[in-house]
Amino acid sequence: MLFPLVNFSQTNFQQAEEFFKKEKFSQAKPIFKRHLKQNPKDKKTLEYLGDIAAHDQNWDDAIKYYKALVEEEDGNANFHYKYGGALGMKAVSVNKLRAATYLGDIKRELELAAKLDPNHIDTRWALIEYYLQLPGMLGGSESKATNYAKELQTISPVDGYLAMGHIAEYSERYKEAVEYYKKAVKVGGSPLTYNKLASLYEKNNQPQQALETISKSLKVHKDNNLNYQIGKLSAKYNIEPEYGIDCLGTYLANYSDNNAASKAWAYYYLAQINKNVGKKQLALTWIDKALNEKSNFEEAQNEKTRILAL
Repeated sequence: MLFPLVNFSQTNFQQAEEFFKKEKFSQAKPIFKRHLKQNPKDKKTLEYLGDIAAHDQNWDDAIKYYKALVEEEDGNANFHYKYGGALGMKAVSVNKLRAATYLGDIKRELELAAKLDPNHIDTRWALIEYYLQLPGMLGGSESKATNYAKELQTISPVDGYLAMGHIAEYSERYKEAVEYYKKAVKVGGSPLTYNKLASLYEKNNQPQQALETISKSLKVHKDNNLNYQIGKLSAKYNIEPEYGIDCLGTYLANYSDNNAASKAWAYYYLAQINKNVGKKQLALTWIDKALNEKSNFEEAQNEKTRILAL
């Protein structure tokens, strides 16, 4: 008599896991919660519910589930990392006085995770951020952040270079940061490495270098979103207009729902580029397409006013 009930429970749990993998969290959550009532110490269920709570930025629930996990398995580095991370995000969401009460627990959990797993990359990134963001009087320390960046260097050279670049950028040593990000591009060459370098160039008022960096990334990765980024830079800084128009045209020709920016924004930047080069009628054509795509597009409405004033 019990056997069909056990099978039914397992089938439901597997369906919840499928929902979770597809990021259908609202459908997965009630199934996991029912399963947890029947199996209150099941670590997989606790972790799934903690991850869903973290995704929803429900830090109190995430803390509750992750705390239960570390109590069940104190030697698991990933559980301590998730618990420490949830505590950190809770601290960010409250006032400074309340946030200070979380600092000791955050440090303890993250440092324990790092000790338990010498190769845990995410923990070291979290510790770098912890020591960078804290004021010195509360334990913040660039030298401690740098030590964890050096540990990353031995685990994953590209993460090490990115971490050292992040520390240098945080401390406004931009030339040093550029060199580290260039090394990350050379060693890893992922879209992230190119984006970090391009973002720093733009932040440091070097849009031409930013555009060239994204162009190199486009040649390597063939990601349609990079066409949009190039067009946006071209419009925003009035550089290489023909190239910007070509890239936005390619972006629209290959557009899919998976792309980061809507068609309306691509039309907006096409209008802006044409306005920049004095082609008023073309600019109006594109801005009207943007407004047809999204009638309450405030930025496009303002841009149309500027175009009409030419």
